[in-house]
Amino acid sequence: MSLGINVTVRNSRANALRDAIDAGAGPGLVEIYDGARPATGGAITTQTLLGTVTCSSVSAPDASGGVLTFSAFTEDSSADADGVASWARITDSDANFVTDMDVGTAGADLIMNTVSIVSGGPIRIDSGTITEGNA
Repeated sequence: MSLGINVTVRNSRANALRDAIDAGAGPGLVEIYDGARPATGGAITTQTLLGTVTCSSVSAPDASGGVLTFSAFTEDSSADADGVASWARITDSDANFVTDMDVGTAGADLIMNTVSIVSGGPIRIDSGTITEGNA
């Protein structure tokens, strides 16, 4: 049987992630990478940073039903490199690691309009969620 967590606890856990993203001097950052995702918070090795998208100044309202739904993101108007986006690292604005997430055009934590990134082109995240526990 899988773990079942009270919704209030799930909301608190999700809100703690939001608070960590918002903990820096400015909005949190979403760094978009190609390649294999390293161990959680692990060193970037062969992965290429494709670009950085900025969270809203408050990255998300309070979680509901164990789901944290991000506020709008500010697109990166000029991607750093060509590649296929496969994962993202979210940090606070002071570059402190918070979480690694999957990206895709459907069925991922962060939904992008396209995962085919072209250097100098835009990078846009259309939506994002963090689901806690058994929500």
